[in-house]
This record gives sequence, C-alpha cells and structure tokens, in this order.
Amino acid sequence: MAKRDFYDVLGASRDASADELKKAYRQKAKEYHPDRNADNPDAEAKFKEINEAYDALKDPERKAAYDRFGHAAFEGGGGPGRGGYPGGQQGDFASAFSDVFEDLFGDFMGGRGGGQGGGRQRAQRGSDLRYNLRISLEDAYSGLQKTINVPTAVPCDVCKGSGAEGGAEPVTCPTCSGMGKVRAQQGFFTVERGCPTCSGVGQINKNPCRSCAGAGRVQKDRSLSVNIPAGVETGTRIRLSGEGEAGLRGGPSGDLYIFIEVRDHAIFQRDGTSLFCRVPVGMTIAALGGDIEVPSIDGGRSRVKVPAGSQTGKQMRLRAKGMPALRGGNHGDMLIELAVETPVNLTSRQKELLREFEKLSSENNPESSSFFGKVRGFWENKKS
Repeated sequence: MAKRDFYDVLGASRDASADELKKAYRQKAKEYHPDRNADNPDAEAKFKEINEAYDALKDPERKAAYDRFGHAAFEGGGGPGRGGYPGGQQGDFASAFSDVFEDLFGDFMGGRGGGQGGGRQRAQRGSDLRYNLRISLEDAYSGLQKTINVPTAVPCDVCKGSGAEGGAEPVTCPTCSGMGKVRAQQGFFTVERGCPTCSGVGQINKNPCRSCAGAGRVQKDRSLSVNIPAGVETGTRIRLSGEGEAGLRGGPSGDLYIFIEVRDHAIFQRDGTSLFCRVPVGMTIAALGGDIEVPSIDGGRSRVKVPAGSQTGKQMRLRAKGMPALRGGNHGDMLIELAVETPVNLTSRQKELLREFEKLSSENNPESSSFFGKVRGFWENKKS
C-alpha cells in the first residue's frame, strides 16, 4: 500500500515552520500513543507512521529532499532502517521522541500534581476534591449558607508542610538523580515512569517528619462554610479554589468542587426555572367554575380562578412564581395543571342525584359526544 504524504500524516501544511511541525507531531503522538489506546488495534501502526513522518521532516536537509522528490528521496540506500524509521537507528527515534515524554506521560505521573520540569521541583500540588451536597427545592429557591465537613489532607503542623524533621533540607533522590523519573528500554520504545523512591518529586528527606512520615500533610476533617446561591439545580458545580487536598512538601493546595443534587419535592416538579404543580379539583368546581387556592415555592398562597367546563389537563400559568435564574435575572413561571377528581364512596342519595343528572346532561359532554359519534361511524363502516 502506498505511503501517505508525511505532511498529511502530521496534519501540517507544506510551508509549516520547524516549531509548527514539532507541535503537530506532539499532538498526533499524544493522540495515538499505544499506552493511551489500549482498545485501538490501529494505534500502534499510526504511532509508527507519525514518528516516521516527523523523523523525515524535522531535519532541514531531509525535509528539502522530501519536498523535492517525495518518498523516493528515501528509497534505496537512504531508506528506512530497523523499526520502520528512516536512518535505521533506534537512537534517532529516541531523540525525536524525548521532547514529548513530558506530554505523553505527564498524566500517568500525577497530572498537575507532578509539577513542571520533569519532577525536579520538590513541592507537588494537592489533588482536587469532590463533595456531593443534597439540598431541598426550597433551599435551591432561596439559597443558603451551609457548613460542611470535608475529610482531606492538610499541612502538617509539626514540620509546617516541609516533610522534614526540624526543618532539614531535602537531598537529591539517588534512584533518579533528581529527575523524578526512571526509564526502561522496551524494543525501540523507551518507557518512562515516575521514580518509585521519591514518587516523582526528585528529592527525599533523610530525616522525615515523624508526624506526617515525610509527606508534609496529614489527614483531617475540615469544616467549611459554603454559600449556595439561589437558582442552583442538580448538576451545578461550585468551585472553592485552594480548599482541596494540601500539596506534598509545601506544595499548593488543590481545589474543592461541590456538586449539587436537589431532592425531589412532594408538590412541585422543576424544569429549569419553571415549576409544575398538579392540583386536583372536584367535578363540581370543574363544571361550574370557581376559585381554588394553590401553594407557591416561597411558602405563600395564590388564588386561581378555574373556568367553567375545565377538563383534566387544563393548564394555567402563574407569572414569576417559578425558580430564580442562577446568575440573577427574573424568576420563571409556575404552571398549574388541573386534575378533575371523580368522587368515591357515594351515598344512596348522591348516586340517585348523579343518575338524574346523567339523564339531563347527555348533550352537555361535547368530547364524549364527538368520540362516540366517531365510534358509531367506525362500526357502520365495518359492517358495510
């Protein structure tokens, strides 16, 4: 099968600069690295193709030859060598790949907690924390101030977060020589992982703090006062900067994310800023019309006029009686849906009156008359 154009492989234009080619290579290499695509059988082949393309284009002379002659520039004596890479040297591939180790393996070594510079910094940022908070619909309507207890890691009081006994300075890790990483050769791949001795920090404490075992932090419950704004709904996320887990050896703290869950309400159903309330009414009020009293989410009451002849499912809107918008603005509406209720456990006299009413009201039920008229026509058509 014919080889793809190297520029197409990297997703770069032919007039791309060296920095632009390098950036394109990094993005593609991260996207198709086999360690990140365990479930994609084509990833390894694409990864090799990406490295072959960049190895050919990163060198100005080889790039000029490729721009003039295409793939034919590398056929014959100058063709690909071992491992499918031009030049035939595994060292060339390792050199081309070394500048993207930080991008490819940064997440595996702790993400942001690993710090910049390949783990040479002794401090590490603390992890972000998540706290799930359940509140009532009334609280979501009005907002509230709530105190929560968060189990987290806080700076050690004994060593002031340094992790060293008596303020002693850390020393370079002997395993990784301060790099925070160790490498192992696997075929033509060089696998790089966090140092097991210093956990990717690059330094160790010869005299670790006895209170925190050298970590610079200890586990403790913290009480935090949280302001829940009016209008929140299930899925709303509130970020408290610096209130997450304390960093290792004096590093900055992570963030605390509070995820809101609003409990279901016994009376109201919510859709954004709108509220729905299903109100049962007697068939007498539905037939003759009248006023009913309905609740509102703020604890108040509203009088609603029911039109004569109302049917089940009829909706009426109460303006600005719904939920407030999260970031200010007007309130939504509340929709009242009527449910005409049929009486039960009738007395003999009530049954007698209803039978009499039924005889007198055969022409007063337009929906029934229309439906059964259609039914009669349907049966007559079947007979014919």
